[in-house]
Amino acid sequence: MTPSNLPPVPFLLVDDLEENLLSLEAVLRRDGLQVLKATSAVQALELLLKNEVALALLDVQMPEMDGFELAEIMRGNERTRRIPIIFLTAGSTDRTRRFRGYETGAVDFLQKPLEPDILRSKCDVFFELYRQRQQIAAQRDNLAASAEENSRLLKESQSYAAALKDADRRKDEFLATLAHELRNPLAPISNSVSILASEKSPPQVREQALGMMERQVKQMVRLVDDLMDVARITRGKIVLKQERVELADVLRTATEISQPMITQFEHRLTINLPKAPIWLDADVTRLSQIFSNLMNNAAKYSEPGKEIRLSAETDGGFVTVRIKDQGLGMTRETMARIFDMFAQADESLERAHGGLGVGLTLVKALVEMHGGTISATSEGVGLGSEFTVRLPLAEGTATKEEPAATPQAAEAPKASALRIMIVEDNEALAQTTGWMVEMIGYEYKIANNGPDAIALAREYRPDVVMMDIGLPGMNGYDLCALMKKESYLKDTIFIAQTGWGQEEHRQRAREAGFDHHLVKPVYLELLQDLLGKIEAGMVKA
Repeated sequence: MTPSNLPPVPFLLVDDLEENLLSLEAVLRRDGLQVLKATSAVQALELLLKNEVALALLDVQMPEMDGFELAEIMRGNERTRRIPIIFLTAGSTDRTRRFRGYETGAVDFLQKPLEPDILRSKCDVFFELYRQRQQIAAQRDNLAASAEENSRLLKESQSYAAALKDADRRKDEFLATLAHELRNPLAPISNSVSILASEKSPPQVREQALGMMERQVKQMVRLVDDLMDVARITRGKIVLKQERVELADVLRTATEISQPMITQFEHRLTINLPKAPIWLDADVTRLSQIFSNLMNNAAKYSEPGKEIRLSAETDGGFVTVRIKDQGLGMTRETMARIFDMFAQADESLERAHGGLGVGLTLVKALVEMHGGTISATSEGVGLGSEFTVRLPLAEGTATKEEPAATPQAAEAPKASALRIMIVEDNEALAQTTGWMVEMIGYEYKIANNGPDAIALAREYRPDVVMMDIGLPGMNGYDLCALMKKESYLKDTIFIAQTGWGQEEHRQRAREAGFDHHLVKPVYLELLQDLLGKIEAGMVKA
């Protein structure tokens, strides 16, 4: 900080004669100096209480309280004890008076009449000393401010770095999940293509394979559509086609969309809506997409046979729609990020249902485009979740179906040296894999989860187990390690068949006891070659 930017240097002049004060001020006048004048000791003390002073020039002979007494008071006060004092006197300057002056803390004792040059020279020393103190203090403050700013910038950069690291981690997780989720429908499609291309496949199997391909293609289209919708919203490319719609009609459409999944898991859907019509200005397609997505999540992340509650109520100019489930619930950390891109409520390998983690991000964006809000609450893990959508009202105003039958293992066309057990929770993939095994010439049976696999293995005694990793309840790694301990499975070959294809997953599969690792989709030729080698004894059997 330059001297011009620093506060003025304050000098205190104390003399009972006003003319003496004016003379002193004239002699000392210079740039950057502030002169404080007092005509009595009492007035001087008042100024000292209010101001910091670089130098005090005190007249010795003053009425009521002389300069010595004022100096003694200054030395007894912490605030003023370090102020340098120069005594000025027209009286005697004998040794006794000088000694008393220095005893009270004076740095000098000058006889009147004063020599202007000598007075200025002595006062300039204290002016410069005080100015140096000011500069050092300013530098200290600047350093402290710089340190504080550097600390803030460091914390900010660390926060940005952590956010980038987290975004990079979530991107990697998303790409791995995307590969896994696309392989899930691709695997049965690939299997079905092999089945259709083979002359050995019976007509009814070919027909079933075509139907399965259609369903899996639709699943892929839904995944890609969700990604495209999020991208369009991010770029502001989605335009709502708003019209006057009744909430009950929207929820009816959403329920019809979600009903197959609700039925698949044998859930009970309870609907409680007001009797009076509730009108909204909304895009009926996007609104149905919002509620069907939330109901699908409620169905997917609840154990079979649970209740899902759908309710609505009006409050002022808004309607509040609640979807409450009895599913896996959420931690506080999960609730805080559940609407973030690529967030997953269940990130474990054991999660029974996948997803890209963009559905709730899309839902939140669509709700906000309608002028509404969405929130998620849960009392904890295993205690279910509730999603609440609040939408502005327009101005002026479930049958339980039988669950799908579990595919049964096909009868082997001929006696086989190998018995294959397929452990896969994706029923479409399990069935098409079974058809492929059957076409190659082996018999097979299917289990859709860990407990069923353990029970079936005890009865079936398979030669080969083809096992998915992302199984519900117990993941494939743990299931393989557990089954390998059974004496009747000591010669059984375990093949990991999964959408997780990174080296870390292959290594973990080896550690769990898998003999082979196949990445979905598994092509017919590859499977035939591997099983043929196992049968021929070219691979450990």
